[in-house]
Amino acid sequence: MEASHEMSPSRRQLLLHGAGAAAAWCGGAPVRADGIVGGDPQASVAARLRGGGVVMIFRHALAPGTFDPPGFDLHVCSTQRNLNEEGRAQAERIGRWFGRYGLTPAQVRSSPWCRCLDTARIAFGVHAVSPWVALGSPVGTSEQAYPEYQAQLRRATSQRRTLGGFEVWVTHQFVLQDLVGQSVASAEALLLRGDPRAPDGRQALQVLGHWRLPAA
Repeated sequence: MEASHEMSPSRRQLLLHGAGAAAAWCGGAPVRADGIVGGDPQASVAARLRGGGVVMIFRHALAPGTFDPPGFDLHVCSTQRNLNEEGRAQAERIGRWFGRYGLTPAQVRSSPWCRCLDTARIAFGVHAVSPWVALGSPVGTSEQAYPEYQAQLRRATSQRRTLGGFEVWVTHQFVLQDLVGQSVASAEALLLRGDPRAPDGRQALQVLGHWRLPAA
């Protein structure tokens, strides 16, 4: 992956805007404050996952701060912003939720950043997780590559609808914001369904709902 730590003024303005607000766009399906649909929101999410054809995309668990330190090395976790104790506990609770409902993803994919990999590996096991550069943060990804990565995510979501089963992805706030115009808190997720017939843009994705971490 080509890395560039210099951001253009337009990129910096976009990222700072995304950090401060979450857009209201939700792909035609209103997202209720308490979950995906009426009734028990946790059971509702589980039922949709069992139905297959969807992607559950998480923002990584709590890693205090905003950006990585200057000059961070993608291959050296100690140079990055990492999960704290609370973040690791959140990742464990994610894994327990999937176990409680007997849900096994067809695939677990993560941004190669350590806070994302750690979230996924704590929740699902070290050997269950595949790093995927397309889920990586735009800060540290070249501006030329990033739009293609977003297109890859949209295509993969549509392909999962055709294949059946469900995937779990772990990524960053800015990636979610750019992908669907919506963000979530740490250790929360959106449930996405792709439309293989739609153009390769935001309209190709439908946000079915917003999953929140259950109480400990």
